[in-house]
Amino acid sequence: MDLKHKLVSLKRIICGYKSCLVAFSGGLDSTFLLKVCSLALPKANILAVTAASATYPRGELRKARILARDIGVRFKVIKTSELGDKKFTANSIRRCYFCKKELFLKLVTIARRNKLNFVLDAGNISDKKDYRPGDAAKKELKIRSPLLEAGFSKQDIRRLSKKLGLVSWNKPPLACLASRIPYGTKITCTLLRRIDRAEAYLSGLGFRQVRLRHHNRLCRIEIEKKYINRLLRNRQEIVDKLKRLGYNYIVLDLEGYRTGSLNEVINK
Repeated sequence: MDLKHKLVSLKRIICGYKSCLVAFSGGLDSTFLLKVCSLALPKANILAVTAASATYPRGELRKARILARDIGVRFKVIKTSELGDKKFTANSIRRCYFCKKELFLKLVTIARRNKLNFVLDAGNISDKKDYRPGDAAKKELKIRSPLLEAGFSKQDIRRLSKKLGLVSWNKPPLACLASRIPYGTKITCTLLRRIDRAEAYLSGLGFRQVRLRHHNRLCRIEIEKKYINRLLRNRQEIVDKLKRLGYNYIVLDLEGYRTGSLNEVINK
């Protein structure tokens, strides 16, 4: 199916909801979903909700607020408390399930309170390539994923976002900061803040896509391969900064950035 027909199909699906709450991170996928919702439904029938927590990069909340304002829909920020859940902080391979369950329970409650028919998330067919235990929580709570239903890939979303004039069209993928911590390592607020500060610093050097993977006193930097030589030219500055943040050893992953690299150890 071409993009034009996919978009028509997506709008038809969303029209059928009549009203909705959109789980809105401000990333590429959820911004596109929110925009299409605003084209398919009366804006009064849409509520965008962003969850603020230590697992969410600090600079993204302000960006999400601006994007929702530009699209012209109602916007709400809630606080989530996954760090108070020992099943989450223990960081088993089901970590994402516990986080999503807590988030979606809150979103379902808010949707009912506001008399909105469905809670939507921006899952799409590209997400199926990675291990995502949070999908079980979506299924249990009947969260709808219209991008997935309409057959949208990440590439489709990026191309149509550009056509729709969304500034998020070339935004690199977002993922919660807990995804930087290997399974079995306890998740703490202090650790999440350190990772957030380190990634914000590296992004500030001009690296578009960057992940700082935590391995106790060692951090492993993933960037796009085309930027590896540039990073090496700034090697000493980067080493000094990351050591000040608490790492003893700073290494560069020669495979470069890739989604879900910490999941590579599962079933091996």
